[in-house]
Amino acid sequence: MANKNETLAEKLLSAQVAIDNAISNVEIKALLAVYGYDETRLAEGKALLDATNQLQQIQQKEYGDQYEATNALTAARTLANNDYMRFIKIARIALKNELAIAQKLDLNGNRKKSLSGWIAQANQFYLNALSDTTVLTKMAGYGITQEKLEAGKALIEDIELKNASQEKEKGEAQQATKDRDKSADDLFEWVADFIVIARIALEEKPQLLEILGIYAES
Repeated sequence: MANKNETLAEKLLSAQVAIDNAISNVEIKALLAVYGYDETRLAEGKALLDATNQLQQIQQKEYGDQYEATNALTAARTLANNDYMRFIKIARIALKNELAIAQKLDLNGNRKKSLSGWIAQANQFYLNALSDTTVLTKMAGYGITQEKLEAGKALIEDIELKNASQEKEKGEAQQATKDRDKSADDLFEWVADFIVIARIALEEKPQLLEILGIYAES
């Protein structure tokens, strides 16, 4: 039967074999009933098993959604950063004599590594660039039009939306894991008790224990 080194999927499969075969085998069911594991009690175990399997599927879906959201965010940031860094490099040339503007656009120094810092830095650049006619005029002289800057700003806005979506999916995945784990704990507690009683009820018929996936203790 299940041991501490088994994966959750393996433990669920072991539980399913024990519960389903206990319910479907008339001889086993009769022997278990003597020790209180009648149809009602076995149905309780089956209900725990079904609930845990369902929550496991939900948990897997939620983590899939989270990974998808993370991948979308990563791709969007790469795309936006390409434009942003190109604009920064050009702005440093176009505005090299405009020290106050360079400060306002945060042209000097390294770009932030964290997503929140990077977004704030990029927003500072786009918002101030688009509101300053000197910036727009001088950047246009290097082929960077207002429309291109507005498109770059839109990419940052899209990243903010994707980041919010990722955080939402992360929270849902974490909650799904908690729900699944709680249900699994309840199920495996039920199974542990069931195994003890099954060993007693079927002590004289080890072949019936094997039908439940329960083998001699080592």
